[in-house]
Amino acid sequence: PRVLIANALLVPAWATWENFRDLEHKGLTMYGQMTAGSWIYIGTQGILQGTFETLASLANRRFGGSLEGRLFVSAGLGGMGGAQPLAATMNGGVAIVVEVDPARIERRLATRYVDEATESLDDALSKAAAWQREKRARSIALLGNAADVIPALVARGLTPDVLTDQTSAHDPLNGYVPNGLTLVAADELRRANPDEYVRRSVAAMGAHVSAMLELQRRGSITFDYGNNIRAVAVQAGVKNAFDIPGFVPEYIRPLFCEGKGPFRWAALSGDPADIHATDRAALEMFKDNAALCRWIRLAGERVAFQGLPARIFWLGYGERAAFGLRINEMVRRGEISAPIVIGRDHLDTGSVASPNRETEGMRDGSDAIADWPILNALLNASSGATWVSVHHGGGVGIGYSLHAGMVIVADGSREADEKLQRVLTCDPGTGVARHADAGYPEAIATAESKGVRIPMREFGREGGAAR
Repeated sequence: PRVLIANALLVPAWATWENFRDLEHKGLTMYGQMTAGSWIYIGTQGILQGTFETLASLANRRFGGSLEGRLFVSAGLGGMGGAQPLAATMNGGVAIVVEVDPARIERRLATRYVDEATESLDDALSKAAAWQREKRARSIALLGNAADVIPALVARGLTPDVLTDQTSAHDPLNGYVPNGLTLVAADELRRANPDEYVRRSVAAMGAHVSAMLELQRRGSITFDYGNNIRAVAVQAGVKNAFDIPGFVPEYIRPLFCEGKGPFRWAALSGDPADIHATDRAALEMFKDNAALCRWIRLAGERVAFQGLPARIFWLGYGERAAFGLRINEMVRRGEISAPIVIGRDHLDTGSVASPNRETEGMRDGSDAIADWPILNALLNASSGATWVSVHHGGGVGIGYSLHAGMVIVADGSREADEKLQRVLTCDPGTGVARHADAGYPEAIATAESKGVRIPMREFGREGGAAR
């Protein structure tokens, strides 16, 4: 590798927000999240496709394959949550997404991730009801605080079809904004009395999650979208917060068992034409994958690039290496004007240990086993990735996760072919092995059908191991 990156790693007994903030204030560490500190953040598109996949999976399981005529309610229009309204409408649904910061709403309007905005709950509900009747895919951002709006839905007796949350609940100090405070007042309290700010955030999240639980009881399909709001709500005294299921075990883990996960690439030329060329190559290469082709076409029409032109979709074991080699061939032939970097989110099949998100409720109880992301990073480094990263706390906050990322450059060379083949095979292969080791039949079947060698299982079949 040309670069090795470590962010926010702390000795476990010291892995608390209090210790982290003290060390961060001294300039000794930084919060890398997942892709940002790994130099492969591509803006909201990075989470958009994952959100699209999650809602598509939900629609397939609960609504016959579409969210048409269904109401999706959530909160948070930041870098991650901003994907929600567009992902919902791309699946045919109607979306109301609550956001406390008007600047974030304006940004989502400007980039076409949300269709309309309002400051009135009555207006949002009236428009949403009309769109549902018309079976019209449309979204609206509601300026407000989720800790007020979600309980208001309970009081009004309005039960959404789908309910989740993507506020920055993982960080009660610098992320979540307590209700009862303006943004200016929140900033002032955060600086003047951070302990009181956190206390108010925790209380607000308790009210927020309590309302989500009541709407779930009334029939809303409700899930935690990986921001750790349930764990904070438990601190607020909501003992049954984890009655709300996490999105990974509910909708994503079957994909992980097949080695599927987020595959992204960015054009170093800065020329959108290079990404459009790769879009065409993907449509040809994966023409039998209707969902993937639908995503590429919709993304080309509706997704604005942020920073370098980039694209993302989910690919499985074998597919990643094949497409990586195709991109490298395009660079070599001059079909693309400059090298492409290929990477992924840390939220992937074998690169994360996060008991409240990616590894929640593992079949064998291995939720907190953190060997796998470290093995993934070591394997990617030794396979020839261009840069490799290991982070702590992404998505769910300090103390709750360890995870690894990789990026590899496709420069058109024959040497890059070899590296791409190794890295883009071994990287998702870690995930197949991780889930097979946990006893998932789908992962075991994938390993057997794709020829993924898992020595522990081979040893067990020969009768030499306890498993």
